[in-house]
Amino acid sequence: MGYFDPKQYVEFTMHFRCNLKCEHCMIEGTMDWLKPESMERFQEILSYNQQHRCWKGAIFTGSEITLSSNLPDLARMARQNGFEHVRIQTNGIRLADENYCRELVEAGIDEYFVSVMAADAETHDAIALVRGAFAKMMRGLENLDAYENVFLLTNTVITKRSYRDLPRIVDCLAHLRRLVQMDFWNYWPMNETDEKDLIVPYTEILPFLKEAIAKAWQKGLAIEVKNFPECLLGEYSKALNNDQPKLFIDDAFWTEFMRNGFFQCIHREKCGSRQCLGLNTAYIKKFGWQEDILSPLPIQTPFLA
Repeated sequence: MGYFDPKQYVEFTMHFRCNLKCEHCMIEGTMDWLKPESMERFQEILSYNQQHRCWKGAIFTGSEITLSSNLPDLARMARQNGFEHVRIQTNGIRLADENYCRELVEAGIDEYFVSVMAADAETHDAIALVRGAFAKMMRGLENLDAYENVFLLTNTVITKRSYRDLPRIVDCLAHLRRLVQMDFWNYWPMNETDEKDLIVPYTEILPFLKEAIAKAWQKGLAIEVKNFPECLLGEYSKALNNDQPKLFIDDAFWTEFMRNGFFQCIHREKCGSRQCLGLNTAYIKKFGWQEDILSPLPIQTPFLA
């Protein structure tokens, strides 16, 4: 269960360039040709929301949004047009600069969704393929932690390299006072096969994921898990939330995204889950349907008075 309601947010992809080379990057093969939203389209959406009040929060993303020179201006525009919250999705590298953090906060950015790939520099930097990435990311989180009006969120992509680190990541971030939510997104390769060999069997991930969720809840943190079978989570299933904000992105992205082939499960027709995304094509090709470990959840029938 998350701290924020995704339905109250709208997401803008305003930039496609990055200063990391993360091995699990979803848009690695499309970053060079995806087109960011134009300023004209951005202003149209701002005007529409000012009139209809569809969303309370604006999210800026698209590879590494902090490399966009007009990010503070975008934030100010969102605030001036009635958005109560402005969030960025970032790898945190540029947040190591205290002056830059101050500029973003003063521009109205009050939510920071930061990628944390591991609990130590060696593993994090190996995933990011850039030395020093972990140290800068942690410094950035600590810089922002000094601001009372800031909310921190983190996201960890679960891969073969990171899944054992999940509980340690919770411990690593426990000192942050502004941290309100941690996300754990199980990896999918934006492809029909796992060419990078990063997908892990659910049963191997499960004990580490459950321990991380339990630790985070004990610390009073909200948790969101994405792309993991609900039936396996048991008492931790309330952490599963695959809802996403309304996303404005180049239409060409969706052609690539649909190659994942979500919602595949041998129990799909008789399962009552409303959140589970099932298995994707790459997982099935690698590990099969796993009908021996998956089980359908009861179908909820409407109460009749």
